[in-house]
Amino acid sequence: MSTPPATGVRMPWQDVHPGVRAAVEDFLGAPVARVVTQDGGFSPGAAVRLVTGDGRRAFVKAVGPEPNPDAAGIYRAEAANAAALPASVPAPRLLTSFDLDGWVALVFEDVEGRHPATPWRRGELDLVLAAVRRMGAALTPSPVEVPSIEERFDDSFRGWRRLLGEDTAGLDPWALRHLAALAELEAGWAGAAAGDTLLHADLRADNLLVAGDRVYVVDWPWACRGAAWFDVLAMLPSVAMQGGPPPQEVLPDPCSGITAVVAALAGYFVRQSRQPGPPGLPTLRAFQHAQGVAALEWLRHRTGWD
Repeated sequence: MSTPPATGVRMPWQDVHPGVRAAVEDFLGAPVARVVTQDGGFSPGAAVRLVTGDGRRAFVKAVGPEPNPDAAGIYRAEAANAAALPASVPAPRLLTSFDLDGWVALVFEDVEGRHPATPWRRGELDLVLAAVRRMGAALTPSPVEVPSIEERFDDSFRGWRRLLGEDTAGLDPWALRHLAALAELEAGWAGAAAGDTLLHADLRADNLLVAGDRVYVVDWPWACRGAAWFDVLAMLPSVAMQGGPPPQEVLPDPCSGITAVVAALAGYFVRQSRQPGPPGLPTLRAFQHAQGVAALEWLRHRTGWD
């Protein structure tokens, strides 16, 4: 199986703003002696595991205004959300953050873990799904103030409605045949996904770490409040495209509201994959296309439309 990797162009630690590197070393209390770049994740910044001369360890993310002008804002949102997460959340603790000359750096505790294997192994997937569901139960009601899921994704989840007025050359024939109905179905997603659970809202294998029988959830810039089942639903297209079971096997819920959310998710992936690639993220559109194919197949299954 060949699937596009979830990766940006990782910046070497030595290319990070020298003031940021100095601030990190000052915080850690000793010069950095060893640096290991971590692959995976859609970011054009540095992502490194650091070890200081006196043995202190940390995981550090840092990004500047280039090559992607949106990345620093995403890191600022992640810093705010990570700082507010309660200790009950299975996430590495944010130790500190820095904002200097347009650069943003986040310093986390270093967790000894790895991303889930892909193609997905069923035992590991079951471990992750159980952890995500426990997390959702523990975070209902949301213990922190974050936007609602509608506020967070209202502009994004309009893919089919936007395609009604755009060039549809090359669009999947089934989607093109049902485009008006998909746009109408998608329009009901926000009411269906409303809720008071604190959601990660961007779960994929590259945002998860497995350490023995523990699962850590990393990268929280898109945190919001919504239905407890949303995090599982939103990760299933990536699970399917990375060799896991089809979404309907994992989440067979017949609720019509879930179908509207699947429609919104599929519309987002399909339309986004047709846009120009953002700077510093060379595999993002291919990854979104593969997610869109899986989400569209799930949507066909749920609607039963021929």
